Amino acid sequence: MTWLYVSASQRVRDLADVPAEPVAVVFGAGLDHGVPSPYLAHRLGAAAALYREHKVEVILVTGDNSRTDYDEPDAMSGWLVGHGVPRSRVVPDYAGFDTWDSCARARRIFGVTHAVLVSQGFHIRRALALCAAAGITAYGVGVDERHDATWYYGGVREVLASGKAALDSAADPAPDLLGPREHTVTAALRAAR
Repeated sequence: MTWLYVSASQRVRDLADVPAEPVAVVFGAGLDHGVPSPYLAHRLGAAAALYREHKVEVILVTGDNSRTDYDEPDAMSGWLVGHGVPRSRVVPDYAGFDTWDSCARARRIFGVTHAVLVSQGFHIRRALALCAAAGITAYGVGVDERHDATWYYGGVREVLASGKAALDSAADPAPDLLGPREHTVTAALRAAR
């Protein structure tokens, strides 16, 4: 945990002062009956605000789609489109099974080199450290949440996940699903410009 705070805290910003980058990366945070959970909806709301304020041009939504009855990326895409982000500016990553996979795939599959990461405050430092280890220069927006049971669970989970993050950073393992290079982010950025 100390490593995460030391290595990433200086890159955590709020919506008002985060530097503009070409891509926002939004990490999955669960679905409730096929729609984004409140925590995920807050992440998506922050990403939509970044888009409206011209801080990002494209939003990469990365999450779990490992079962036919569970599809975080499409639910995230639908939420963003329903809140005013053009579908052409939203790119889904269907194999973001954990934070390391999402970061490694963003770099290796989608070619992201600079980004604004969007997550809750308890998770954003780990996301920043792992994306840096994957080769992405990033700033992070830590979405505020009320301190309910989910928030406390997330904080405890981060303590445990920090050890895995250190191992992933050192070992640089391939994501669970790598696949061929996709040019969807590049094409969306080209269309945006």
